[in-house]
Parts: sequence; structure tokens; C-alpha cells
Amino acid sequence: MIIFKVYKTYILDLNVLNQPLQCCCTSPLTGFYRDGFCKTGVQDYGTHTVCAIVTDDFLEYSLSRGNDLITPIPQWNFPGLKPGDHWCLCISRWLQAEKVGKAPFIKLEATHIKSLDYCSLDLLKKYEFQKKDQE
Repeated sequence: MIIFKVYKTYILDLNVLNQPLQCCCTSPLTGFYRDGFCKTGVQDYGTHTVCAIVTDDFLEYSLSRGNDLITPIPQWNFPGLKPGDHWCLCISRWLQAEKVGKAPFIKLEATHIKSLDYCSLDLLKKYEFQKKDQE
């Protein structure tokens, strides 16, 4: 008889600064896994890795591309987003928005390192959220 042991491996999620990933937001509860973090995994085909502070411009752009993030969907416990909300975006959508001047600021410490598979840290740093950016 052959017995296999299965070991659970926990991998520390890192941000784009190669530090432990910080929480993006819990109200509204964001992330592919709805745990407040922009973590990703094999089930996350959209790669929801960018912690963005959404704006009217971005929300309207996303709506124009077929992704309505404004309208509440109660059955999914989704309140709808408003400007200033923090949300884990798909890296591909964020890059599309960046190309047309609609990319929102992002929190680097809450943006998953997997984002660097799609763009440079230098590009992300151009959109780094600073408290003064909102004032």
C-alpha cells in the first residue's frame, strides 16, 4: 500500500516593492477572494492585482468597456463603487486605462507583485497614491 502525504504550503504574498502585501480595502470588501487583499491565484483569470483608488473617469471608462463597477449588485454583495473607493483591479484593465489617460492612482504597498509580470515598477510608480494627490 502506498500512502501519500499532502502538505499545505503557505506562500507569503508580496507587493510590487517586494514587501508583505498590505490590505487594499475592507469597505467595500475587495479582492478576487473578497478578503481585502489584491491576491491572485490559478482561479483568478482576470489577475485582480492592482489596488486602485477609483475615479469618475476610470469608472466611466470601465463602464464603456463593458465592466460596470458603479451599479450595485446585491445578490453578489457588491455595493457599487464611487470615486475614492479602493478596489482590486485587473492589471489588464488598469493598463488599458493607462494607455488612454484614465488610469487611477494605486497603492503600491497593496498591489501584488504579480503585476510586474505585465508592466514595470517604474510605470506603476508614476501612479503611486500619495495623500496629497487627493487633496
